[in-house]
Amino acid sequence: MTGSAIKLADLDFCYPGGEPMHFSTTFEAGSFTGLIGPSGSGKTTLINLIAGFEEPSSGSVLFDGIDATATQPADRPVTMVFQDNNLFAHLDVFTNVALGISPALDLSDDDKTSIAGALEETGLSGLEKRLPRELSGGQRQRVAIARALVRNRPVLLLDEPFAALGPALRRDMLRLVSTIHKQRGMTVILVSHDPADVKFAAGHAAFLDAGQVVANRPVDALFSASDIPGLQGYLGT
Repeated sequence: MTGSAIKLADLDFCYPGGEPMHFSTTFEAGSFTGLIGPSGSGKTTLINLIAGFEEPSSGSVLFDGIDATATQPADRPVTMVFQDNNLFAHLDVFTNVALGISPALDLSDDDKTSIAGALEETGLSGLEKRLPRELSGGQRQRVAIARALVRNRPVLLLDEPFAALGPALRRDMLRLVSTIHKQRGMTVILVSHDPADVKFAAGHAAFLDAGQVVANRPVDALFSASDIPGLQGYLGT
């Protein structure tokens, strides 16, 4: 699998009664970008626009140069992992992952092999029959990631999926995502409230403020920059 390039071309969006947002930026194919910025800066809105969960009032979302602005979420080359892992409490690990392939659970032998591979890739082999309540918080997020992997989409969006985890476990999950990114070549975008997570895992970082992408650069270049409005105040430096 190779990742898709993503271009946000003059996207305008506004929640009822909210401040207008305007996004223009590009995420290179196969890149791993962390989104940082103050609360309310538009990080989750940006990835929801990419995924198709929100609709812009103007502008375009393009994947590999193809306009997908009017395309439904299920038809976009995207899969998403949320902070709330959205697992079904009454279904075991295998079945929760299988739903990523077929909501009707109509699985071929190849599908079952793909599920087994995703479980192994995320360190869940041997836990197939456990229910979510029998798993740790990190294991539940691994199930959500495995479900995303079996969808086999070139773009992986992560909306603060590890925010509720402790520092050590969060680093373990970031290592897992980084390894998957390197092995699969997916385009990964991670929303994080902690700049240290982005420094640790991502190759690029985008700083958002007041509903705009103020800068999108390689990680080291962004965090060492002195010419990005609002960044130093956000970082507390």
